[in-house]
Amino acid sequence: MTEKTQLILLPAGFKQFRILKSKYILDGKNILAIGANSEKIAEKMIEAKAKAVSIIVDDYDSLLVSRMNLQKESKVIIKMMDFENTDFLDSEFDLVYAQASISLNNRNKIVKEIKRILKPEGVLCVSEITLLREDYPAFVKNIFDSSDILPLINDKCKDYYLERNFLLLYEEDLTSSLRIFYEKMSAELKSRITLLSEQEKSYYKKILNKISHESNAYLKLGADKYIGLKMLILRKTN
Repeated sequence: MTEKTQLILLPAGFKQFRILKSKYILDGKNILAIGANSEKIAEKMIEAKAKAVSIIVDDYDSLLVSRMNLQKESKVIIKMMDFENTDFLDSEFDLVYAQASISLNNRNKIVKEIKRILKPEGVLCVSEITLLREDYPAFVKNIFDSSDILPLINDKCKDYYLERNFLLLYEEDLTSSLRIFYEKMSAELKSRITLLSEQEKSYYKKILNKISHESNAYLKLGADKYIGLKMLILRKTN
């Protein structure tokens, strides 16, 4: 498949990866991607001559789906681990990549673990689900609560990481990509749901329901006024 025809069930699609690739040399790097649905991006990292790429997911269903999404001969390694308590060695990775996957209630512990497994001066490329306004309605809170999301304030997102001794290398607001993402996902669900087997529906049930609910809230109920997406490229300093 070409990039244009591939479906990535992640906010911003390939955009975060394309920006990273323009700012950071992947050749020869040992990379960890955190979160389900990162498979196509991980394979592009391999194409960009990364030394090794691993993905971790935090539940068995995601592990099954991730394995289904990879090519049979893929060099990407997928494991199931708690994001806040991995089995990796200290200073193992040159780059940790997280696309809307660590905006969680246990973010503090996850970021601490990321710092442990990053090499000295290693890089974290992360996009965070954010709040565009500090006051927001109950239905937006319900979206966050249902996904265990603890959003940062959009214009203060970098401050969270600076306070944890990361050096900001680059930031970009990707909020404008969310409407495109939800429009594509909504259309894709409608066109593909009838084509899935019962087994596939079972595998994808969790994320299908999540995307359907969030798409409706974002596109029709006004959640677009409150939910943002911020990308950061950061370097570990100590």
